[in-house]
Amino acid sequence: MEKYAISRIYHVKNGVKEVTSTDLWNRKSLIETPDHALGYVGKQVWLQNKHDAEYKGKPKFYYNLMFYFYTMPFILSDDGIIYSDIEPLVFEGKTYPGIRIGYQSGVGESPEDEYAIYYNPETYKMEWLGYTVTFFTQEKAKEWHFRKYSERMNVEGLLLPKTIVRYEYENN
Repeated sequence: MEKYAISRIYHVKNGVKEVTSTDLWNRKSLIETPDHALGYVGKQVWLQNKHDAEYKGKPKFYYNLMFYFYTMPFILSDDGIIYSDIEPLVFEGKTYPGIRIGYQSGVGESPEDEYAIYYNPETYKMEWLGYTVTFFTQEKAKEWHFRKYSERMNVEGLLLPKTIVRYEYENN
C-alpha cells in the first residue's frame, strides 16, 4: 500500500489564485491556476494551458518553488548540505543571527544555490530567509533575495508559516 501525505498551499501571485499540492513522501506536485496546470510526476515537469493564455514562467523552476518557501527550514536536510556562519541581518534596527546553507558539488538541480536562515535571537524562530537563484545560469550568484516569515499557524503541533512576504533588496 502506498503512503500519501498531501500538503496544499493556497496563495495569490500577481492577483491570480494558485493552489500547490505536493505529496510529502515523493515531492510529486500539482499547481493549479485558472489558466494553467503544472505538475511534477517524479522525472519530468509538465504544463497544461487550460485556455488561450500563455504560461510566462519556467515550469521546471517553478513547480516546487512555493513548496520550498513554505517548508523552510525543514526542507534543508538533504544529503550534501553544508552549514556555515553568516553575518547577521540587520533590518529596521533589529539584528537577526543567521546560518548559511550551501551544497556540495553535484547536489540537486542548482548546487550553486545558497540559503541563509535568519532567526529571532529571543525565540529562535526563523523570521527571514535569504536565498540566491542559480537555476538559469548554474553559476554562483551574488544577488540575494529575501522573504519575511511573520505570522505562524499551529498545525497539529507544528508551527508553519501563515504569511510570507517577499522583499526587494538593493544596495544593502
